Amino acid sequence: MSRYSKDWRTIALTVKEQAGWRCAKCDLQCLRPGDNITGLTKSERTKITLTVHHHNRMPEDNRPENLIALCTSCHLGYHTRKQSNVPPGQLSFEF
Repeated sequence: MSRYSKDWRTIALTVKEQAGWRCAKCDLQCLRPGDNITGLTKSERTKITLTVHHHNRMPEDNRPENLIALCTSCHLGYHTRKQSNVPPGQLSFEF
C-alpha cells in the first residue's frame, strides 16, 4: 500500500508550478509538461526532471511547508545522505 495520498500527482504538480519548474536548491530549470524532449536521452531527461521532496520524510504529510521542488540530482542527494526513509533505488520519478 502506498504511503502517498491519492491526489499526490495533483499536489506535486502544484508544488512544481509554484516553483516555476526550477529546483529550489540549485535553481536548475527543469522540464515542464509538454516540453519538447526530442533528441534528449533518458539520462538527460532524468537530470532535468523536477521532483517533490518531503522535508520530514513522511509521504503522508503534504502540508505546503513540508514540500520542496527539487531536480533529480538534488533530490537523490537528500536521500543518499541518509536524510530519508526511502532508499535511492526505490525512488521513482515521473517524466
